[in-house]
Amino acid sequence: MPESWVNPAESLGVDLHLELTGPGSRRAVLIRALRDAVRSGRLAPGTRLPPYRSLAADLRIARNTVADAYAELVAEGWLSARQGSGTRVARWHHQDGVAGSAQPPTPHRAPARPSPASRPAHNLLQGQPDAASFPRTAWLAAARRALTAAPHDAFGPGDPRGRPELRRALAGYLARTRGVRTDPERIVICSGFAHALRLLLPAALPGPLAVESYGLPFHRHLLTTAGVRTHPLGLDEHGADTAQLPRLDGMGAALLTPAHQFPTGVPLHPDRRAAAINWARTTGGFILEDDYDGEFRYDRKPVGALQGLDPEHVLHIGSVSKSLSPAVRLGWMVLPDRLVDAVLEAKGEREAWAGVTDQLTLAEFLTHGAYDRHIRRMRQRYRRRRDQLIDTVTTHAPHLTVTGIAAGLHAVLQLPDDATESDEHTALRAAHRQGLALDVLSDYRHPAAAMPPRHGLVIGYATPTDSAFPGALEALRRALSQRVPEAVSAGAGKGRRDA
Repeated sequence: MPESWVNPAESLGVDLHLELTGPGSRRAVLIRALRDAVRSGRLAPGTRLPPYRSLAADLRIARNTVADAYAELVAEGWLSARQGSGTRVARWHHQDGVAGSAQPPTPHRAPARPSPASRPAHNLLQGQPDAASFPRTAWLAAARRALTAAPHDAFGPGDPRGRPELRRALAGYLARTRGVRTDPERIVICSGFAHALRLLLPAALPGPLAVESYGLPFHRHLLTTAGVRTHPLGLDEHGADTAQLPRLDGMGAALLTPAHQFPTGVPLHPDRRAAAINWARTTGGFILEDDYDGEFRYDRKPVGALQGLDPEHVLHIGSVSKSLSPAVRLGWMVLPDRLVDAVLEAKGEREAWAGVTDQLTLAEFLTHGAYDRHIRRMRQRYRRRRDQLIDTVTTHAPHLTVTGIAAGLHAVLQLPDDATESDEHTALRAAHRQGLALDVLSDYRHPAAAMPPRHGLVIGYATPTDSAFPGALEALRRALSQRVPEAVSAGAGKGRRDA
């Protein structure tokens, strides 16, 4: 029988399994076992090994045998030893997945690094918050308080709706800040807007879906994959043309971004909000309200949630992906009472549920005001960046119209009316040459949209850190200062700021 050892976590901090098999002395067998564990990746770079005495006692071999094995592997470069830090797996080793096939590289060889040319120098893509601004200290404090106070049943099977602490906190917060009318029993926690769509379609919302002519391609792809046909609504400076809804046969629901149309940035006009509600009441249809950045308003009072006008026909969907971080993976659906059971059935087994610890932490974050403080701080920071972006564009590219600036985390640099898609991509290539990652407006257009196309650049100003943002603006200035096509130049002198 080969001797094996499973070291308890108390002595090492990680589980380690060694098989002392094969010919040779105990020292040679131990060296081979440790080398194979490193080579195969079971012992990751930086892993701290147990002290000589602990490993010798667990393997029932002499302490000097372990010390000699460690010393030999340090000399070969497999391990490293430093006073006060113990013996660790050397950090230059990489898993190759085949025992015995790798040879240790020469000591001090630097690991290969990805070429900087393979990624953009400046990320101005929309929809990504400043990851460096995540409130780590406040979130950690909230997590400690939440876990300390959590009842034992929080770590059991739970409720598919989500933790009651979070649903209660959301009901109060959404009522206070967005005018949402609900109770905790009609809130279902999900992992974000895309997860919400998957839960709703097609079981809860069968039939075709009306959407805005410009929107997120990923959402359209998700709908198409689910077998849902979409019909684009016209779009202008007043938002989606909801007066078209009664003329569309068989529409079961409409997907709208009423507070801040994505990506053009205009709010839905009050008359069109009323028209959407009247259509839903008359037909028994539903409105899916994507409240994707309702917290970030700069130049006017917040636009209340459409759900507040009719809680039985509007599904209010939100998340923390832009306000906190997409890594938190928490969102919510505020549902009409008649849809709750269907959504819970679609949610199914617990594997699709959001993590309890993050739910409890977010509930604590909301209840004790940390979320409000974070939003206020980020609103000021993003507004400063927005103003700097506007100043750069109006100074160096007056032929562009800056739109969608009253709210959100991005702006649209709209090309003149006579610009073409070719002009749009010429501007995009100029941006790429300056190391900028950004989008063009035509990428968001529904392929079946009947309205005349719009052309422009979609600039996200939230992602770079505060220290990196000036460099991104300078790169954008250089891109916008380059020679532009004749059609674009013809609009020079018409530059302005639009909400």
